Amino acid sequence: MVRLAAIARRFYLDGRSKVEIAEEFGLSRFKVARDLEAARASGIVRIDIRLPARLDGDLSERMSAAFGLRRTIVVEASEDFLETRRALGSVVARLLSEIVRPGEVLGLAWSRALQTMGADMVELPRCTVVQLNGVLSEHAEGGGSVETVRRAAALAGGPAYPIYAPLILPDAATAATLRADPGIASAFAHYDRLTTAVVAIGGWDERNSTVFQALDADSRARYTELGVCAEMSAQLFDAEGRQVHSDLDERVISVRAEQLREVPEVVAVAGAGDEAKARAVGAALRSGLVSTLVTDSAVARLLLDEEPPG
Repeated sequence: MVRLAAIARRFYLDGRSKVEIAEEFGLSRFKVARDLEAARASGIVRIDIRLPARLDGDLSERMSAAFGLRRTIVVEASEDFLETRRALGSVVARLLSEIVRPGEVLGLAWSRALQTMGADMVELPRCTVVQLNGVLSEHAEGGGSVETVRRAAALAGGPAYPIYAPLILPDAATAATLRADPGIASAFAHYDRLTTAVVAIGGWDERNSTVFQALDADSRARYTELGVCAEMSAQLFDAEGRQVHSDLDERVISVRAEQLREVPEVVAVAGAGDEAKARAVGAALRSGLVSTLVTDSAVARLLLDEEPPG
């Protein structure tokens, strides 16, 4: 038992190889492997796998299985929705430092959670950073998406392609004129080269969508009649995940859904919401555009309760 404990300590705590341990104890490496198995079987070694308290591994796995996602990260929801939003942003910041590779083209949209992400970023490999949509002036505190893109590019040591233009324009002609601006056109030219895109999922009401808030009453009613229940970067979707086309398509400065569909990794962030927000997240996931979801436990449980088995 003492020998088993000593071998286990060398292997699990000191990080020594089985060959090194075998030489020290005068054993074969196969005997060392059997002793390590015996140490686990006898209870000398107990392996405890834990996530940080705010992450829910079970819900994360169930969401990935239910919606066919590459990965899901579920953050435990707080009673303070602002705290939940901050936690979502921090998780995305950490995730990008792990999954973005040197030389990639990283696209960043905007939301309140993603603004927190920008503030919490501490590390990125060298890559190009592109803004995925224009700005909403009433939600541009702290520099908004432009500042997030510039901060990410500074951390990465690569070029930045911000967009100094509104997200929603009054008509298609004005939007077309702005898209032709050299600076905006440079950003748009990178959309077909995106390797990772980070987007936010919005619902379709005053509380859950900054796009909804920016529209006039007639436009809101018109798009609602078309069945809209979710938006990502001002791309509209119905409850089944089908894109809803309208005049808004030509009035926005934004990456398009068909471009997102070609991106190898689309990370969607959504949480700190209600049942309407959960329905919006479900619609966005059914669109097939999302490969990774970062959300909170309240949204995940609502979705899993309503999602049929299989």
